[in-house]
Amino acid sequence: MLYYLFTYLYKNHNIPGVGVFQYISFRTAMSVIISLMITTVFGGRIIKYLRKKQVGETVRNLGLEGQMQKQGTPTMGGIMILMGILIPTLLLAKLDNVYIILMIITTIWMGTVGFLDDYIKVFKKNKEGLAGRFKIVGQVGLSVIIGWTMYFSPDIVIRQTVTLPVKYDVPVEVHQVGNKYVYTQDIKSTKTNVPFYKHNEFDYAKVIKFIGPGYEHYGLIVFMLFTIFIITAVSNGANITDGIDGLATGTSAIIGITLAVLAYVSGNTVIAEYLNIVYIPNSGELVIFAGAFVGACVGFLWYNSYPAQIFMGDTGSLAIGGIIAAFAIMIRKELLIPLLCGIFLIELVSVILQVSWFKFTKKKYGEGRRIFLMSPLHHHFQKKGYHESKIVTRFWIVGIFLAIVTIVTLKLR
Repeated sequence: MLYYLFTYLYKNHNIPGVGVFQYISFRTAMSVIISLMITTVFGGRIIKYLRKKQVGETVRNLGLEGQMQKQGTPTMGGIMILMGILIPTLLLAKLDNVYIILMIITTIWMGTVGFLDDYIKVFKKNKEGLAGRFKIVGQVGLSVIIGWTMYFSPDIVIRQTVTLPVKYDVPVEVHQVGNKYVYTQDIKSTKTNVPFYKHNEFDYAKVIKFIGPGYEHYGLIVFMLFTIFIITAVSNGANITDGIDGLATGTSAIIGITLAVLAYVSGNTVIAEYLNIVYIPNSGELVIFAGAFVGACVGFLWYNSYPAQIFMGDTGSLAIGGIIAAFAIMIRKELLIPLLCGIFLIELVSVILQVSWFKFTKKKYGEGRRIFLMSPLHHHFQKKGYHESKIVTRFWIVGIFLAIVTIVTLKLR
């Protein structure tokens, strides 16, 4: 909204200084600042309100040190994160940009699914919360919206350098890349970036190339399946990681900064050409959303760091996971998720391995056996006697390392 106001003032009244709103870098910085202000300034008031309404966390005694002290700590703090993301985005981003529209939908959609889960737990006194099948329906529903829009929307294209005569029946344009001029076309494509590969590109449609001529027509099915898997996995991974104070919040902030960098290079013609990655017209606007996301996570961390004054609940964790997955898909870096979201992945895998092995050994030996002292993995380290703060700090360090490696992969072939 502010973007449109200052753009109008700049074009019609030529007021000095308002032209800075044309720059993505300035609006990104402002989105971080506004997001931080919203979460930190209003965070205290929200915590007091939640305490007044007795919106407290119900803690099961798992035998972890200091665990029962968290009984009654306000939950549903993800509302703070959602506010910190949505308000700066609505104020500073171009609201007619299809990528921004999809990210706003993602934030509200997954936030609502998480809110329903928390509401049932807190107010209906049902510890199980929203049934797992309904969470899956929510995640799959969002995946279908994103996958369908990306496949069919005329506003979502990639720019490809071409040589004459052209293959695609779309307008040919001439663009300057560095010191040279090239022919380009903005085309619909199921291509994405893949790390450690010479040409750095992977086309989902080619997964079913074996069916013969015309396989391209079934690319939507493959792309949709990948989208559903990625959004469901990352969303659940973030949800599972949110088990000790500050772990999911800090990890998500690190991931958010990395995604902002990836969105910037994907939306910059010169850098995308230099790195030999897919250039995505108009995707640079996502950097502003990423700035709001990082600001919201860091601001929430002010109250969520040990000892936590508030928990994000599923309202926050499911939304964060959905946002990260959808964002990565839109900038066509989703195949970097196993590396970038390595913390989420190992936490999720630790639960899957623990449950699977327990069921297998119980069926085979009549007694369930465990791989870890407790899952997810962070609880395993708690059982080994590590303090929460040490576990969180070390996980953050691993997250930073993975983020750096993720960015480096752009140049590794």
